[in-house]
Amino acid sequence: LMAGVMESEEQARNRFQSELEFIQCLANPNYLNFLAQRGYLREKPFVNYLKYLLYWKEPEYAKFLKYPHCLHMLELLQYEHFRKELVNAQCAKFIDEQQLLHWQHYSRKRTRLQQALAEQQQQQQLPHGNATAK
Repeated sequence: LMAGVMESEEQARNRFQSELEFIQCLANPNYLNFLAQRGYLREKPFVNYLKYLLYWKEPEYAKFLKYPHCLHMLELLQYEHFRKELVNAQCAKFIDEQQLLHWQHYSRKRTRLQQALAEQQQQQQLPHGNATAK
């Protein structure tokens, strides 16, 4: 914002909403490839905007993200080398595949943890001998 210009509550809400939507698009490697191929990732104002968006890493903002791995991409986008690599469709494809593998591993691991927890709770609910019989 320009110095001395106050944002109305509605403008602040609109900015928040549009930045929230944009930052989550960064989780999509194909979108990053699209931005790179059109030269946005080489433009200084756009690179500065990506730096500005780092405030989303703060917990009071990050809690609104549906796709938190967009923060990892935002972090990587701070590096010129990464921005240059994204022009290559193979780079985007590789990132896409790695995300998929991560999600598959995460969901399998989470399912196993939930099953183990359910079994543990069942074990605790089983009667441990009859306390009234003597």
